[in-house]
Amino acid sequence: MSTRAAGSPPAAGPPPAAEHLLDVRGLEVTYAGGAAAVRGVDLTVDAGQKVGIAGESGCGKSTLALALLRLLPAGTRVGGQVLLDGEDVLARQVLLDGEDVLAMRWGRVRAVRWAGASIVFQGAMHALNAVHRVGDQIAEPVLLHRKATAAEARRRTGELLEQVGLPAARASAYPHELSGGQRQRVMIAMALACDPRLVVADEPTTALDVMVQAQILRLVQRLVAEQGVGLIMISHDLAVLADTCDRLAVMYAGRVVEEGPARQVYEDARHPYGRALSAAFPRIGDAGSRFAPRGLPGDPPDPSALPSGCAFHPRCAVALDACAVEDQVLRRAAPDHRAACVHAGSAP
Repeated sequence: MSTRAAGSPPAAGPPPAAEHLLDVRGLEVTYAGGAAAVRGVDLTVDAGQKVGIAGESGCGKSTLALALLRLLPAGTRVGGQVLLDGEDVLARQVLLDGEDVLAMRWGRVRAVRWAGASIVFQGAMHALNAVHRVGDQIAEPVLLHRKATAAEARRRTGELLEQVGLPAARASAYPHELSGGQRQRVMIAMALACDPRLVVADEPTTALDVMVQAQILRLVQRLVAEQGVGLIMISHDLAVLADTCDRLAVMYAGRVVEEGPARQVYEDARHPYGRALSAAFPRIGDAGSRFAPRGLPGDPPDPSALPSGCAFHPRCAVALDACAVEDQVLRRAAPDHRAACVHAGSAP
């Protein structure tokens, strides 16, 4: 598998065919300092499907999201393929046909962002420009990608705000004049501005209270159902992803260590790390988990100095001697459910 810097020229040759809306194959991301943030991730998303990615801070979730649209800093080495396929709903013609985002020229990447795939960045207050009205920020991709007039962009901005549950009049507000939940809705409106086929939501409910969080999650689910877009939702909260997504991938030290139907992964995780994440959240009606939630001892490994063998083995209570020297690949743990663990084929 070849690797290249985040701004290097693309390799020649026709793009491979994609069978899904998004098909990530062997994605690797290594930062300039040597930190291997993503190590051989495979991931697929279909139209209308919601895929969750869970894991502790530092496991590579956000790096994966940024890599999908080539938003990583200069000097980052990226390998693998990110194949996008979809229809341009603006021109009613094929926009992407299995093209590799990592091999696109920069002009093509700029055309694909927002129109083909968009991202809801983590932390709306930091992602929004504090000195511009939110309506102008929503209108910017409409003006750029749709070649709309100023009046058309204003009309589209009002439609988007109402679509996410805000009055069109809030277009004149500055970010600091909105609540956290309202700012997050603005970010979602921006992500939907050009009718993308794929939306990546990086921790869209972080720092929101539970009532607002529930409203945002219902909004996201409704928009996916109505518009048939593919959604990748990234969070550290396994319970939220289990309730929101169709499938769930658990990441640890830059790799997917478990993936399968979301509810099944949450309730019957087959990797020790997946079980630890699930046990960390109290369950309604379970007094034991409410008063004594279980944690996981130790800290995630430094991505620039990963342990040998399975990266999780220093924290694993059921590790075997072989786990310290042999890395584990994803294997069948149940129908449509895989885990990268020597115990995956046996009952947890």
